[in-house]
Amino acid sequence: MRHLSLAAPVLVILLAVMAWAGAGWLCHANWRRAARRRTAGRLEALRFVLITVLAATLLRPEYVETLQRTAAPEIVILADASDSMKTRDVSLTNGVVSRQQWLAQELARRFWQPLQAKAKVSVEPFAAPATNQNAINGTDLNLALEGPLHRYKNLKAILLLTDGDWNMGSSPLGIATQYREQDIPIFAVPVGRETPVPDLILESVSAPSYGLLGEEIAVAFKVVNHLAREVKTTVTISDNFGVSVKKDITIPAQGELEDSVLWSPRQVGAVNATVEIPVQPDEAIAENNQRSFQMAVRVEKLKVLVVDSLPRWEYRYLRNALARDPGVDLHCLLWHPGLEPGGGLDYLAAFPGSKEALAPYDVVFLGDVGIGQGELKELDAELLKGLVEQQGSGLVFVPGRRGREATLTNSPLKDLFPVELDTAKPGGIGLENESQLVLTSIGKRHWLTRFDSDEERNDELWKQLPGFFWSAAVEKSRPGSEVLAVHGALRNQWGHLPLLVTRPAGSGKVLFLGTDSAWRWRRGVEDKFHYRFWGQVVRWMAHQRHLSEKDGVRLSYSPETPAAGDTVFLQSTVLDQSGFPVDKGPVTGTVTSPGGRTERLDFGQIEGGWGVFKSSFTAQEAGRYKIEVSSEPYGRHLTTELLVSRPQIEKEGQPVNAQILGEIAALTRGATFSMADLDKMVGQIALLPEPKPVEKRIRVWSDPAWGGAILLLLTLYWVGRKWAGLV
Repeated sequence: MRHLSLAAPVLVILLAVMAWAGAGWLCHANWRRAARRRTAGRLEALRFVLITVLAATLLRPEYVETLQRTAAPEIVILADASDSMKTRDVSLTNGVVSRQQWLAQELARRFWQPLQAKAKVSVEPFAAPATNQNAINGTDLNLALEGPLHRYKNLKAILLLTDGDWNMGSSPLGIATQYREQDIPIFAVPVGRETPVPDLILESVSAPSYGLLGEEIAVAFKVVNHLAREVKTTVTISDNFGVSVKKDITIPAQGELEDSVLWSPRQVGAVNATVEIPVQPDEAIAENNQRSFQMAVRVEKLKVLVVDSLPRWEYRYLRNALARDPGVDLHCLLWHPGLEPGGGLDYLAAFPGSKEALAPYDVVFLGDVGIGQGELKELDAELLKGLVEQQGSGLVFVPGRRGREATLTNSPLKDLFPVELDTAKPGGIGLENESQLVLTSIGKRHWLTRFDSDEERNDELWKQLPGFFWSAAVEKSRPGSEVLAVHGALRNQWGHLPLLVTRPAGSGKVLFLGTDSAWRWRRGVEDKFHYRFWGQVVRWMAHQRHLSEKDGVRLSYSPETPAAGDTVFLQSTVLDQSGFPVDKGPVTGTVTSPGGRTERLDFGQIEGGWGVFKSSFTAQEAGRYKIEVSSEPYGRHLTTELLVSRPQIEKEGQPVNAQILGEIAALTRGATFSMADLDKMVGQIALLPEPKPVEKRIRVWSDPAWGGAILLLLTLYWVGRKWAGLV
């Protein structure tokens, strides 16, 4: 059946007919008054046709074709097969079963049989786990609903049996709108319980991609407690040698805990470690109480430069701490005011005043030194800025009583300072009474300030450390900085003076310690805390630079432990055969995915002359990626591997998402039913009317051919008037 319809209201149609008739009368009158009636008649007839077409366009004509359905109505049952359906929270008379088991039982008894007399019923599973172990498993409700709408021509209804754990794809409400437009209802049955099952979940574990032998590594974790009671338990890290470390934790009832535990790898090479919490007697799921991670353990020598002006106590003990550290290659530069620079083992005669001389240093300490007076030059400050921002090195400010750091605030290093100094007090602030560093909430959790894996004991240790009598004059921290500790006694309009502050700068990191009395932490305990603190500072700052390196080329990447779907940003530093940063490329590379797909990487050079090149790629799947970087003109090649984890977005123990299922059902004029009312739902579907005939509409008024015809008529009319000499 075919017919033409007008989408405009009746009143508009009547007004249009009256206007059309009036236009016809005017065209006739113009023809009667014209001197050249034959020519005028043709033009007025063309004008009347144009007016007719334009009036019809404003009435929005549509060509309607109605198709009668001859095939039997079709009903599709969508059954969720995702991993979240493994949650055991469905209570039956014979015990508690998983959502997956309940669904399998219902499908086995063919609960839809009453519908088969008048409709064709099809059962389709969706969101089944992929056979590829590196693929990301998830539930895309939008995709699951989109398929039947396009494949079935006589769809009567959809039965959606799922826990509603929608975690991939776009919102299913969009496709539900299309179901509503076609009068196809969706009936949903939330499978599972609407509250979390009693469970203790080790939700995530995060560790760096590599560590140094003997280094204490902070392994972060998150535990979620769905039990109705507080849980006191122990986190355990086990590696190839067995149990390595334990930490007591307390998780509040129906709460969560984010913390970290310090772990020291005991062998060089690839280490497989497992983080685990004991299974509680009242837990429903035992499989989610442990997670594993891999780490490459290496032996590295970190190159450190310490620059100061006077052999103050802080300098002496800092130098001793770093010189005795087996993982540090130390160089010192000591400018005695009015004297020659200090000399001896590991001492430099002058500041490394070129890029190739400064580039090897992982961390630089700047003590009570500044610009001028036989100390740093403007060029040196510019080099230090480039070293931090482009080479990913660390810079530590340890000011002193001479106040020379104030001159650095007018140098290229001014943007690297984590704090704003009070330039009116360059000599700092002295006190008669001893004061202490007080950890902030960030400092209590930061790896740099960890002397004990237990946060409360660590905080007590800091409170017991010997204090200081002098500090730098600091006004406030700069935006983007992290304040780890503040002055225990002094404060201003912005609060307590920040004295231990960190800040990212380009690819590197900056640390400010506003007191020169860390050496006093040795009182009664010798090297225990002082050596540990500075050792942690050096390793924390140098970590990014040693992710992957070979002679003349270094590669770092961010994030360090990416997950599938993340964009990985690569930074490569290339040196020529003489150790100079290369001044131009090309630097190219390839990345090979676990599935064998190879992608070309083009590295773009970063201005500054430090031989830094950047690129990026998106990790589409989980597994080991092979990354190759090369610069043929300089004979530099590097091959490394990057482990991309698979995000676990399908989680057991989560409550059903009844809200989204209710919205889908309501939008399509369907309904939601409980699991116990499954047969009742089948009865209601059986009473649904037959699908209406399919109606196809072609909007003539918005068709490009219709618009082209109007344009052609207007052109003919205008040309005709010109030809007749009427314009």
